[in-house]
Amino acid sequence: MPTRETVDRFTAQVLSGDHAGAIRDWYAEDATMQENQAKPRRGRDTLIAQEQATLDRMASVETELLAPPMIDGDTVAIRWRFTFHPKPGGILQIEEVAWQTWAGDRIAAETFFYDPAQMKVRS
Repeated sequence: MPTRETVDRFTAQVLSGDHAGAIRDWYAEDATMQENQAKPRRGRDTLIAQEQATLDRMASVETELLAPPMIDGDTVAIRWRFTFHPKPGGILQIEEVAWQTWAGDRIAAETFFYDPAQMKVRS
């Protein structure tokens, strides 16, 4: 079960822009991650590689914590807003809830819940 301090350190790393590093530092080796009802991706190395590939397509990413994380035992819910600036131009803004299951001080599973209609780049 994560402490508030542990979750705050995790969110601080994400807010700093170190998204791939946060996966490296906070996710279990066999962690899963999924978008809405899509098939989960498995394994920390896979998750890092996919996160880095997404970041490499962006000129920049702004990350906001929209509310304090909710912690209930091994379950943590975090409300985020990510503003992506793709290298070709435009803006993609996504608000989501990350639903996490922690095992000790590591994230074992995470599902992102968001409205897929947000997945459109605006000029």
